[in-house]
Amino acid sequence: MRAALVTEYRKLVTTRLWWVLLVAMAAYMVFLGGILAFVLVQDPASVTGGIPGTGASAPPSAEEAARSVYTVATSLGYVFPVVVGALAMTSEFRHQTITPTFLAEPRRTVVLAAKMLSSVAVGLLFGVVGTAATVGAGATVLAALGESTYLSDPVVLRSAGLSVLALTVWTVVGVGFGAWLTNQVAVIVVILAFTQFVEPILRIVLAQFDALTGVAKFLPGAAGEAITGSSFYADTGMAPGLLPSWAGLLVLLGYAVVFALLGRLTTLRRDVT
Repeated sequence: MRAALVTEYRKLVTTRLWWVLLVAMAAYMVFLGGILAFVLVQDPASVTGGIPGTGASAPPSAEEAARSVYTVATSLGYVFPVVVGALAMTSEFRHQTITPTFLAEPRRTVVLAAKMLSSVAVGLLFGVVGTAATVGAGATVLAALGESTYLSDPVVLRSAGLSVLALTVWTVVGVGFGAWLTNQVAVIVVILAFTQFVEPILRIVLAQFDALTGVAKFLPGAAGEAITGSSFYADTGMAPGLLPSWAGLLVLLGYAVVFALLGRLTTLRRDVT
């Protein structure tokens, strides 16, 4: 297992794609953190329209606004670690390196587990960089506008720290999903479509029905936000509340395990030669 872990870690860090995505994520988070901080201070009503059909919600408090800004990576930027994790698996199939991988380590469950565990290190880096970029840009804008940054508030700092954890777990989810859906183009399209369009819309739609409001909390993006205890969608009234942090972590890890099991029982059982 140790040899497989070292091998899979080296595969991840010796390619250029991961740091290209890391730089892209940092730039995207700086942009989002700065813009969101500016809007929540200058015109909070523009992003607190509430759930359609329920009227406008009250603007978030100054502390809630700061937490929403500092954790926006788990709301809108988690697509980057998911893609990195998925590509760790799909790239093997695209470039036909999966065959020598299985020849070197015939135990396919060990290979999958090694890929998921080795992705934690890269996911942690994405979590730190993404969160730092968001906090840095958001705090800079808040300070420039004469608002408190709340960087000494333990609740705010806890949310920012848990954002790193959530983004790390998202990388593991990506590996599991890539093991299930191994077509590289398809997996990127599905991840982008689901994270940026399908789930946000689904959360808003489910909130229209009392019986389904709770279901929205168990969607993967909502679970990731729940880990931090803060949500751009929930704090601005566009989606219902969140699960407790521990429950969000368990749900998101559950998605990773389910995807990995589906991949192991389907894709990884087939002949890849």
